[in-house]
Amino acid sequence: MAFETDRRPLAAAYDTTARADAAPIDAGLRTYMLRVYNYMASGLFLSGLVALLVANNEGLRDAFFKVTETGRFAGYTGLGLVAVFAPIGLLLAMSFGQQRMKTTTLQTLYWGFVALMGVGLSVVLMVYTGVSVTRVFFITSAAFGGLSLYGYTTKRDLSGFRSFLVMGLIGLLIASVVQMFFPSAMMHFLISVVGVLLFAALTAHDTQAIKNQYLTIRGSSYEDSSAIMGAVNLYLDFINLFQFLMSLVGQRR
Repeated sequence: MAFETDRRPLAAAYDTTARADAAPIDAGLRTYMLRVYNYMASGLFLSGLVALLVANNEGLRDAFFKVTETGRFAGYTGLGLVAVFAPIGLLLAMSFGQQRMKTTTLQTLYWGFVALMGVGLSVVLMVYTGVSVTRVFFITSAAFGGLSLYGYTTKRDLSGFRSFLVMGLIGLLIASVVQMFFPSAMMHFLISVVGVLLFAALTAHDTQAIKNQYLTIRGSSYEDSSAIMGAVNLYLDFINLFQFLMSLVGQRR
């Protein structure tokens, strides 16, 4: 007569062990994601502070921008062009040097990056009304929060969309360059719509990528640098989403 072993106690023990093993990962992941969001939020705060300071201080404003007698934005000075393009250099330095740099060096570059981004964002405050900027900022914040939460919680693998999103970014960049030389109201509208959709998708995609990245580097010396670079990605997603929404629904002065 054959006897069958009751496997339920073994299954229960295995399940308890699995949950115990997963608990440190969950706690570590929450701490890691909180660090990423703190860096990002602090970066947005610093950028906003710099933007307000430059836009409302006549001396600083004239140093970076050409302004008409009525206070309208009319272009960049030489220093303004440096401030606008310098963040690209800092971004490249962080991207290619993150594994070799000390955390303090990467942090310094990050704060310099978001501060210089604030100089460029001051143009938004000069072109659009304060009420409009505030309204769109809160819309962006709500949309970003929902999209990032989706990217964090969804079981669907979003990495398959990476190639499509990269191609979309390249196409958006090309269209923006064409728009600079051959302005068109319809092209401007289409670029803004595509930009909103693209960076909305990137917000969810990048959040999931940051979460998955943690599972690869957890416990290693790369956690701090990875958190900073994750904040950079989400910061850029937020800023671009905000700017494209401003182009769509912002009220000009």
